[in-house]
Parts: sequence; structure tokens; C-alpha cells
Amino acid sequence: MRICIIAEGSYPHITGGVSSWIHSLITNLPEHEFVIFAIVANEKQRGQYKYSLPSNVSEIKEIFLDSYLSENGESGHRFRLSDDKRNAFRSLLGSGGEVEWSGIFDMLRSKKLRAASDFLMSKDFFDILVELCEDKYAQVPFTEMFWTVRSMILPLFLTIRSDIPKADLYHSVSTGYAGVVGALAKHLYGSPYILTEHGIYSREREEEIIKADWVKGYFKDLWIEYFYRLSEAAYNYADEVITLFNRNREIEIELGCDENKIKIIPNGVNVADYADIASRPAEDDGIVRLGAIVRVVPIKDIKTMIQSFALVRREFPQAELYIMGPSEENEEYFEECLQLVETLQLSGVFFTGEVRVKDYLARMDIILLSSISEGMPLAVLEAMAASKPCVTTDVGSCRELLQGLDDGIGPAGIVAPVMHYDQMAAAIATLCRSSELRETMGRNGLARVNAAYTREKFIESYRERYSDYKGERRWRASALN
Repeated sequence: MRICIIAEGSYPHITGGVSSWIHSLITNLPEHEFVIFAIVANEKQRGQYKYSLPSNVSEIKEIFLDSYLSENGESGHRFRLSDDKRNAFRSLLGSGGEVEWSGIFDMLRSKKLRAASDFLMSKDFFDILVELCEDKYAQVPFTEMFWTVRSMILPLFLTIRSDIPKADLYHSVSTGYAGVVGALAKHLYGSPYILTEHGIYSREREEEIIKADWVKGYFKDLWIEYFYRLSEAAYNYADEVITLFNRNREIEIELGCDENKIKIIPNGVNVADYADIASRPAEDDGIVRLGAIVRVVPIKDIKTMIQSFALVRREFPQAELYIMGPSEENEEYFEECLQLVETLQLSGVFFTGEVRVKDYLARMDIILLSSISEGMPLAVLEAMAASKPCVTTDVGSCRELLQGLDDGIGPAGIVAPVMHYDQMAAAIATLCRSSELRETMGRNGLARVNAAYTREKFIESYRERYSDYKGERRWRASALN
């Protein structure tokens, strides 16, 4: 079967997390052919793959969200939109009602439209925007509204106008732009579409926008609602929505996803890969080594981790912190983290960059995760498979992973509130004080992974899901393609 994986901001251009998940899925299902539809932030990332692609990947289609910067439109067009299409675009911009995505898809892919920006320079769009301003933004200068909305929706419009590879099955690994592409593929070809949601994409974007300096206060609601609209497209068009744990399922239902579509399939790791680490005794040299397997980006909240470590060092001056992961994804944030270390006059912090995690994991005593948002973090599963205790923030499935769901296995670590560096430091210190507690929690983590989170269970679950759609080849003829 030919399966199109639709990935946004991840595989194969970014390592870790969702990318590792995709790579594992493809590698372990060699009976299927995979096409990658990669939605990438910047044109400069073209062809910059961080993975050696498995032999069953036959094609990679890259599109770049910053390509809108070079998109020029001709003003003055009149497209004579039907009332349905007009209302669809109004709904996308927050005017109320459910977005009729089929109308948006057909309009933007019409041969009448030379370029996506032509529509944004048209009289039709001007009228829609005037109505929006009169209804909700009467105090906002029109030119400011125009350029804000243009920068918001033009990347989406260019994505919708992209060539979509034909496949027997479409599988997006988030909502957002990737979810819209999955919905579009279903609309164009009639092929089945499934969605796997690791974290709740729309909630993550909301958190980022609330904190963002680049979005003016009166536009924050506009941006936030926009990303929730994108998620609705994926939920509505998907034949099946797969999530990783029960709390995500509850949130998806709150956001309007049909609960009958939702199935839970947890992530998994190959426990045998970590057997040599799990059986190796910790180093007894008086140094407590803390490790974080993480990208250095704001959503991972590395600053809270550093501030926590500063408190830990007061009681354990020999403690060390290893932050293991790429830093080039957000160089400005990386510099801010380095400045924080310097400001705190903190020694014992090591940014290793990308490494072979197993080479470091064996030396670690405690694994940390300070994220603001997560799904089911592979870094925590890897730590548990290596019999290492964890301290994490209370995000995603971390509480479920570390404390279990009445499985009779004890805790595998400690959970702290998001962005509370003092409470995170207290949790780390508790584990630093007792090697016996660390060993006990490490054993519990290994037992829990073996019971519920193995790679074999994860792969077999997806093999069964894919087999359910085998033979549903419905590449519908389309006048728009």
C-alpha cells in the first residue's frame, strides 16, 4: 500500500520527538511504500535531511511556509464568489459558523486563480475584510488588519495550492497545516485519511501566541481562533483520529472531534535497545548527573530547567546538567539560554548538541523534561527503558507514564507544575539525596514500559490500522487536478 505521511515541522528535517516516531513507524513497516509530504518552515532547509531515509520511502515532497514572502499578487480582481464560498472565507477569519472547507479548497485550486496572493488583493477579499473590521475590529487601522491577515493565511493558501501526491492512504501526524493537507487529499481523491495527534496542536499554538511579542494584543484572539479552525478541518475530514493517551482524547472531544473516531495507541520503544544500560550500575563518584534529551526551543522551556538546576547546585555543588539535543532550530532562544547560565554564574551545564543519546544515557542518574506542552515524550519512554528515574512537568502523558494507571507498579519519577522551577528543583533534590529511591523508580519505569509501551505493540497496532484501509484505493478523478 502507498501511504502518504504528512508532517509539519518535523521529519525528516528535525530530529527527535515526532520525527523519531515517524522514522520508527516507516522503518518497521517495510511492506508499505511511503511518500513524505514535508511542510517546512524555511526554504533554507530544502533537502537538509537529518535522517537516512528508509528504502521504502519512495518520494519526498517539500513545501516551505516562508515562500509567501516572495508571492506577489495583482490587485483589482473580482472572482464573483458564491454566498457559500464567501461565508467559508469569513468563517475562516473568525466571523462565526463552521468553515466550509470544500468551498475554500475548490476556490484556491481553481484554474481561474493565477496566484494565491491575487485573491488576497481582490475586491472580494477586500469586502470580506471590511466586514470583519466593522463587526469585530472597528478600532484597528484597516492597513494593519490587512497585512496581519495576509501574513496569517497566505502560507495556508499556498499550502492548499500545492501538488498533493496520490496515495492509497493519507496519514498526518498533527492537525494545523498538516491536518488541512490531509483533509484536502481526502477532498480531492476520496482516499481515506487518518490523523495521529501527539500533542494538541491548537493548544500548543495558543500557548505560543499568548506569550509571543510579535503578535499585538488585539490580534492574539484572531490568530488563536485561526489555528483552532485548522484543527477542525482535520477532525472533520479524518476517518480516524489516533491519540496517545486518554487526556488527549478528552481534549479532542472538547474541541469538537467526534468521539467515535478516536482510538488510543501509545508510543513505544524497543526495550532491548536499552537493556545494557538498564543493567549497568550507576557511577559512584559523588557526582549526580542530570540529563535532558531535548531540542533547545521555547516550548521545551529550557530556561526553567536551568533555573531549577541553579537551586539544585546550592545543595549539590557537584551536580551536572547535560542538555542533549540540537540548538540550531531557534538560535535566538539558544543564546538566551546561554546568557541565563552566565547571568546565574552557573557551572556544570553542558549543551552537547546532537549526540548518540545512548552514549550519554548510561552515565545519567536522573532524566529531566521541563516542557510547556507535550504528547507522549519518547525521551521519557527511553529513560524508563534505560531504568532511569525522571522529573518532568505535568504535561501530556507524563503523569500517566511516571505514575501509571492503577497498574500496581510504583512511581517511576516525580511530576512538577509547568514553569515552577522551585518545585522542579525540589523534586530533583529529592532524587539526588537517595540513590536507593533512584534505583527503585528506575526499576518501576522499566517494568511499566515492558507492560504497556513496547515498540512491538506500537508497530503492530499501526499495522492493523493500515490493514483496515488496504484496498480502499479511491483516487477520484478531479477537474481541479
